[in-house]
Amino acid sequence: MAAIVALAILALLALAIVWIVGLYNGLVRMRNAVRNAWSQIDVQLKRRHDLIPNLVETVKGYASHEKTTFETVTRARAQAMQARGVEDQARAEQELSGALGRLMVVVEQYPALQANQNFLALPEELSSTENRIGFSRQFYNDSVMQFNNKVQSVPSNVLAGMFDFKTEPFFVLEEPAAREVPQVKFSQP
Repeated sequence: MAAIVALAILALLALAIVWIVGLYNGLVRMRNAVRNAWSQIDVQLKRRHDLIPNLVETVKGYASHEKTTFETVTRARAQAMQARGVEDQARAEQELSGALGRLMVVVEQYPALQANQNFLALPEELSSTENRIGFSRQFYNDSVMQFNNKVQSVPSNVLAGMFDFKTEPFFVLEEPAAREVPQVKFSQP
């Protein structure tokens, strides 16, 4: 009888260990999914940052007196490239989106620029990249939501606390206007 009780206790202990290991591994997988999702945003932001100098240089040839606008875009790009962490990156990207919007207003004033073959591909690439950033941000936020739910839900929250799993921040844009994809439209001459 004592052997049966001891065997039952060992079986319950083994099941508990398997369950705890499963919870822990689930938390690790979700945390890694969040990190992967952030790296996908980072890739798209780098693509955006790489397109901006070409755009600025092309526009400069037509609108050299718009120096302040160019400096604002360049400064915003540099800040966005140096930003670390989700909140800082979101703030910097919001500022960069605003600066790009002002640059596009300048472009609207130059029909010859809008007809330039070197220029025409840049807004299309930028618009495509903005869409990719939006999709990556959505995927990241979905991954964060799943991870945060797991970290905050019973019983996994106990294990998350023991092993220092912390909730992750969402990539949120503060201004409603910054939530919009910059409109890159040019009238044909």
